[in-house]
This record gives sequence, C-alpha cells and structure tokens, in this order.
Amino acid sequence: MDKTTNDYHISFFKPTTPQARSNRNIVIWLVLIWLVAVFGFHFLLRIVEKPTPEKDYLTFQNVWQQVKEGEATDVEMMKFGKSTLTVLGKIMLSDTDKPVLNNAISYSVYQLTPDSLKEELVVMIREFEEKRKSISNISNPDYIEAKKSLSNKLSPLLNLNSTDVRSKILPLELRSDGIEALTAESKLQLPLVMKKYMVHNQSFLTDFKFLGFPFHYFYTAVFLLILFVGLCWLYCVFTDRVNAKLEIID
Repeated sequence: MDKTTNDYHISFFKPTTPQARSNRNIVIWLVLIWLVAVFGFHFLLRIVEKPTPEKDYLTFQNVWQQVKEGEATDVEMMKFGKSTLTVLGKIMLSDTDKPVLNNAISYSVYQLTPDSLKEELVVMIREFEEKRKSISNISNPDYIEAKKSLSNKLSPLLNLNSTDVRSKILPLELRSDGIEALTAESKLQLPLVMKKYMVHNQSFLTDFKFLGFPFHYFYTAVFLLILFVGLCWLYCVFTDRVNAKLEIID
C-alpha cells in the first residue's frame, strides 16, 4: 500500500513487498510442478505409446479377405463372426458403426446355418425383432425366454458356450434385413471399424500394474489427487517459513 496515495491495489505479478514476492514465487513453482505432473505425463504417454491390436483383431485380419471374397471356410466364418461379436460387446459404439457390425455378425450366422434351415433362421430373427419392439420392459418373461431360446440355438454355430458373454448378446445384434450378404458399406467400412475399436495405444506405462491398477490409471486417478493435496500442504509450510523469516505474525 502506498501511504501517500492510499493505493490499495495489489498485483500478483508485480509484488511490492518481500512477503508478496515470496508468495508469488512459491505459487509459481507449485503450479509449474502441478502442470508438469499432469500434462508432462500425458505427453510422455503419447511419446512412448504404440498401437497394440487385440487378439480378435488379428484373427479378423487373417480371415477378412476370404470372407470378403466369399471364399471363407466354416472355421474362418466362425472366427469372423466371433471377432465382430466381440466388438459389439463393447460400450459406446457409434450409431454409424453399429449397423456395419450388425450386418457382419448376421451374415456370418446366416452362412454357418445349413441351407435347409436358413429360411427358418430368418423367420426366427424377425420374430425376435418384433418381440423386442413390442415389449416395454426387458424383464418381460416372454422376451427373456425368446432371447434365451435364440441364443441356445445359434451360439453353437459360433462355438460359443453358455458362459461366454457373447452368447448373451448374440440375439440382440442379429438383423434380418440384408442377412444374406455383406453390404457394400460393410465391405468398405468394416476393416476401419474393427481397427477403431480393437487397436489400442499401449506402453509400459499402461501395461505395468501398481497396487492392482494399471499404472496410468493409478497415476491420474489417485496419485494426482494426492499430489494436489501435498502441494497445498507445501504452500502452507513455505508460507509459514517466509512469515517466520520476515518476522510476520498472523
């Protein structure tokens, strides 16, 4: 404060007292530490990460060309169907990607069905689609029974056992429209969609486990919170030391 002008204006960046200057320096150093801890770690993740495909993506790549050209064996078609169904089990699929995957899994099931039962398969799927539209609650007993029945009949085609969660979602992802063939959009977009959801950036920072958590998760979700509290504590400690040095009593 300027006693001659009664100017009470205080500038953080242009302090006029030793205490204010010390406070500014402490704050700047602690903020810099926080910025490096938060954003430096994310930059490090980007630097060391590398695209790592899931096992089912590699399986998809091995059979995709044969499926696309209509030359896939039953085993290859089964692998193709299981890999696309794996993606359909993921959360947060976009509305534009899901129809492509639905067409892929429906086509694979259709191709694996004996010719004599193909027409029956389409009827079954259509009936289930109508039942899904007609119910207001997924706890409807008839709906649950229809879903279970369809799953039991079709899961063996993909070699899915009853404990495989994919057998539970299979009936929900089948579509009767366009089931006889892969659409032109599916042939074009499916490799991109599979890569989008099944190739992940990984590194030793994401693979290493610390206290049961992937290290990058522990660092951002736990350590950074502890660091913030620690920086607040250090600010108080350093401020007390400055006040004691300058003989300032609160």
